Amino acid sequence: MLTCIPTNGNAGLKESVSDHFGSSSFFTLYNSETNDIEVIENNNAHHSHGTCHPLNQLTKYKIDCVVCNGMGRRAIEALNFEKIKVYKSSSVIVEEIIDEMKSDKLTEMDPLKSCHGHGQNVSEHFPHREGRGAGFWQRQGRGQGRNSGNGKGNGRGRNQE
Repeated sequence: MLTCIPTNGNAGLKESVSDHFGSSSFFTLYNSETNDIEVIENNNAHHSHGTCHPLNQLTKYKIDCVVCNGMGRRAIEALNFEKIKVYKSSSVIVEEIIDEMKSDKLTEMDPLKSCHGHGQNVSEHFPHREGRGAGFWQRQGRGQGRNSGNGKGNGRGRNQE
């Protein structure tokens, strides 16, 4: 099985795990059948929020899963759509994650319990599943339902001419 771990550098087993999958500087690939490690630079590390496409770069490696400390709902869903499983680990070093994998201690991430923003858990911060709107030109609110909620668009709006 080929595992992708987002990392801050290219030190292999001793490298620290990045907090942000799409913005990680490197991806450390671990092959559990051969114990080989390959580190590749993330060519899309610097991007606007919500516009990262790490799969464009990772597709050619045919990864089976991603192990990270957290990931947003859309990223989990995109990976799952490509038949790539996403596992959560609390370890901060690649070597520790591999040990967790070998011990079957990883849990598969559920898109409904994914990160929201920086380290936030949706179920903790949006327990009532309410939508939050962000107003734009002519004060039109556009809601975004969180945790399977329905967006209600309650935006204050600002003119962007």
